[in-house]
This record gives sequence, C-alpha cells and structure tokens, in this order.
Amino acid sequence: MITATECFVEPPGSSHTQCLIQPLQLGSLTLRSRYFLSPLAGYTNHPFRVAVRELGGLGLATTELVSTRALLLGSNKTHEFIETSPADYPLSVQIYGADAREMCDAARWLENYGAAVIDVNMGCPVNKVVKNGGGSAMMCNVGATTTLVRALVEAVRIPVTVKMRLGWDDRQLTAPLLAREFEQAGVAAVMIHGRTREQGFSGRVNLAGIRAVVEAVERMPIIGNGDVRSIADAERMFAETGCAGIAIGRGALLNPWIFAQLCSWECTGDIGTIPSYEQRLDFMSRHYHLLVGQRGERCASLTFRKCAGWYSRVLRPGKELHQKMMMLERAAEFDAIVATLREKGPPPHWKAGELPEIAVPKGPISHW
Repeated sequence: MITATECFVEPPGSSHTQCLIQPLQLGSLTLRSRYFLSPLAGYTNHPFRVAVRELGGLGLATTELVSTRALLLGSNKTHEFIETSPADYPLSVQIYGADAREMCDAARWLENYGAAVIDVNMGCPVNKVVKNGGGSAMMCNVGATTTLVRALVEAVRIPVTVKMRLGWDDRQLTAPLLAREFEQAGVAAVMIHGRTREQGFSGRVNLAGIRAVVEAVERMPIIGNGDVRSIADAERMFAETGCAGIAIGRGALLNPWIFAQLCSWECTGDIGTIPSYEQRLDFMSRHYHLLVGQRGERCASLTFRKCAGWYSRVLRPGKELHQKMMMLERAAEFDAIVATLREKGPPPHWKAGELPEIAVPKGPISHW
C-alpha cells in the first residue's frame, strides 16, 4: 500500500501498486501532488516549508509576498523571504507590484535565482499593498492587468501563475473574466480564494464563485483556496467547484500533516497519520531548530514567537509555558519548554485530530 510520502504516480511498467492520483502539470513543471501551501506573511518561511515537506504530500510551496521593487533594490529583508534549498524544491515565489517593467525584471531575476514558478499576487487585501495598485487592486482593471500578466509570461521561461480573489467586492466579480484572459495569455494556473477583497476573511468561502472561475476557462488548472482545514473540507471543495487542486494556508499552520493526509486519502481512502501529542512536539522542535540553523538563536527565537500562538492553540501548554514561548530568546529555553511538555504529556481532554478554530484577521479591512 502506498504511504502518504510516496503519493505520486508510479512510472509505466512499475511493479508497485499504483496510486490513483494524477500529477498536476503547471506548464513544463510536473507536481507530485495537487496540494499547495499558500503563502502567509511571517509564517511560511524556508524552515517551515522544509518541515512541512518532510511530512509528505505537498506538491508546491510558495514564498510569502515579495515586493518586486524591494527585491530589485537588494533589500536584505526581502531576500530573506526567498531563501531556499534543494529540500525546498519546487518553490514558487509570489511577487507583487504594479509596474510592468519592474515586475518583469524581478521575474527574470528570480528565474536566474532558481525559482520554479513565478506567482503574481492579486489577492492580498492589505491596505499598504492595494493603495499602490498591487494585490487585490489589480482585479479592478482587467485590460491593464492582462497586459501586465502577458508581459510577465513572455519575460520568463518558467511557469507563471496568479493568485487572486473573486473580485474587489460583490459588484466587481472580475475573477472569471480575468481567468479567461490569463489562459489566453499563457498563465499556467490560477489560485482563487473564494472571497472578495471587501470580505477580507469574514463569512464563508463562496464555492459557487470558485466554480464560476473553473467554468470560465478551457484547460488551465484552477486551484481552490479558502476554509480548507480537513479532508471533509477538501472533498467539498473538489465536489462543489470542480477545481484541479487545493491551496491551504492557515489550515496547514494548525495541521502541517494535512497535505500527507489528503494524499493518503486519495490513494487509499484513509487519511493515514493522525499526529499524536509527541509527534506535534517533534514537528514544533524541527521547525524551531531549522530556524536556528538558518538565522541563529536570537533571530530564530524572535521569528518563532509569531508562530507560538498557533502551536499553543493546538498543544494547550498552559499560561506559564505559553508566556515562555512568547518571550523566547535562546534554544536552551525552547528545549526546556519541549522537555517539560513531553514530561507532562497531553492536557486533559486533549484528543489527536481535534483542531481549534482558525484565527483570522478581524476589524475593518481598510485598517489592515
């Protein structure tokens, strides 16, 4: 029986049992699964991506949002966003901007750097991005945006994909039209989040809206995104949208095993590994020590503090240990926290596989 980490189509003539999953093609790039790690600023950095890949099942990971201007100016912070390694392949680099020449220059630079895919962000709802014409604002001008994306496709040899929402608001649902134009321009795939910019992350994902995008194109893969945190959510996404793949962001922060579980489900009908408390501690430790190896103790500890809340939501370490995680400064402190949690074991009523609600940004979207 094929395990989650072997979730790919066997070559013709293989004597092994074949998995029913078909590989997903993005232009010239063949992905080993149809599951994507969505970018999340401050979380989906190189160490986290590698730790998730080691669990199996992930087809493609994407960097957090990269400003093309900052990249070309040589910003150290921006170059941190694109740090990678052979263990992190294939990697998609997500860029944003509004100037066609600048974005094309950045795409060529990234191609030479070794990116496997260039992903254009048209989904970010944050004000500091959209006020300069990037992110979700690009969905408001179909003609200009299509021209820019066509120039990007022509500028590089690697696949170009687009991440977008359904539209700016309910009166401007431009995603189906844009997807149709992008297919004609040579875009390899579109990832579509089933909400408008005006919605932010409020309400429920609009699966009918994603289906409208799927039905607008002929052959280009449409990747569904939004509110997928379980096998049941993924099954519903596939059934109600007809999408070719699924991109998962916050759901993977709570359950990094979700990609392996989805592959196992498709291959065998069973989700495979339901991580124990010990396995979750192992993953957290692997993530932290990969951070240390890349950035050193001090910087790794500061970076980890942002993730500590997500780990605490699942592990429920108690107020004292949670505070220590949020104030972490050295690897020895982290190892002591993990040792204490191992000794104490799961808290009362903790159950493997049960996940808390996903935390999302709140408040007026104009203030984000």
